[in-house]
Amino acid sequence: MSNLKLIIKREFIARVRNKTFVVMTFLSPLIFVGMIGLITWLTTLNKDEIREIAIVDETGSFEPYFKSSKGISYIDYTNLPLNDAKDSVVIKDLYGLLYIPGNTSNKELEKSIQFYADEAPNIDILQQIEKIISEELTHQNFKKKGVDIAVIESSKAKVDIQIENFLGEKTSKISSYVKMFFGGLAGYLLLMFVVIYGNMVMRSVIEEKTSRIIEVIISSVKPVQLMIGKILGTTLAGVLQFFIWVIIGGVLLFIASFYLGIDVQPTTPGQIPQDELMEQSQLILQDVLNLPLISLVVLFLVYFIGGYFLYSSIYAAIGAAVDSETDSQQFMLPIIVPLMLAFYVGVFAVIENPHGTISTVFSMIPLTSPIVMLMRVPFGVDWWQILISIVILIASIWFMVMFAAKIYRIGILMYGKKPSYKEIFKWLKY
Repeated sequence: MSNLKLIIKREFIARVRNKTFVVMTFLSPLIFVGMIGLITWLTTLNKDEIREIAIVDETGSFEPYFKSSKGISYIDYTNLPLNDAKDSVVIKDLYGLLYIPGNTSNKELEKSIQFYADEAPNIDILQQIEKIISEELTHQNFKKKGVDIAVIESSKAKVDIQIENFLGEKTSKISSYVKMFFGGLAGYLLLMFVVIYGNMVMRSVIEEKTSRIIEVIISSVKPVQLMIGKILGTTLAGVLQFFIWVIIGGVLLFIASFYLGIDVQPTTPGQIPQDELMEQSQLILQDVLNLPLISLVVLFLVYFIGGYFLYSSIYAAIGAAVDSETDSQQFMLPIIVPLMLAFYVGVFAVIENPHGTISTVFSMIPLTSPIVMLMRVPFGVDWWQILISIVILIASIWFMVMFAAKIYRIGILMYGKKPSYKEIFKWLKY
């Protein structure tokens, strides 16, 4: 046990004293917040841009309904011939030209309207134009058939379904996405932690193996202790780095938001009424408060530690089996595929049916359960499913550590030869 503590301490100090580790610890939050600020600034530039659209309405019926709004300005070119209007749009570098031909029936007009532009127009703008013309054509058709439009308008109904559970608590319509956000965030953090710090464990093993330091170390320490010590030491260094990222990133986001005038929050479309927006915000906040936050935090730690140990042992075994990072690429498939599969199953299957067969099965498989189960937890999972998943994960960690330790024990002393899968399986028999 004393040897294990020394290894953990040595690995932790070696990680935190590394120049790259120190630089990235303080530089990464700056880069992250800088990217958010840049994206926000670029988005603001796009919103401030005014798209000028010329209109040639030969019918004289539609142009009055095109009202300029934020980001779009409509200019009446109806008095100009079509070709002259095109030339003017090109010379003035306008966004586009909307041409509505005359002397056609409403049925023919539906398929004969043209939009001229150098580039394909924004789909939202195109849909807005289509909606305005469609509504006016519909009204004209009603008038021709003697239908009272006022009666129709007054008869229209807008259904707004209210959602609440059987305890009488209201929820928002995007409740599933709120739950998916928290579950997806937890799963994504685990995925990134495994990839970043698992690779760090592998590189540490390769460095010591190629420098022959490992031969001295294993003369007084068991290979299993050395492997576990490396995993734990790197984990502690990673947790420290992650904690520093959260603090620095939070402070920088606060400064960017309140002192530099950068809005890091997503903007809300202006067409939503203020009272409706407030009601939605309250419902979303209620959804967040109704989440099993304590269970999510506890299970995040359990699956975070369990998933990291499971994959780090594989990374350590790969590092022991090869002589360079280049040689390790052929063995990365068994690590990357389950991680990516788990994340995509969580994104596409869990939000669709969190209690379905696919979501349930993948939340039990140890290589995918840390991510998939974390994504399922916000939707409410039976305790016995969580218990079974954790038991399987713990058993798999023990099996994988023993499995990796055998490879580690032989691999750290093997030099100058690129091992194959067949040869690695032979090492398990030694």
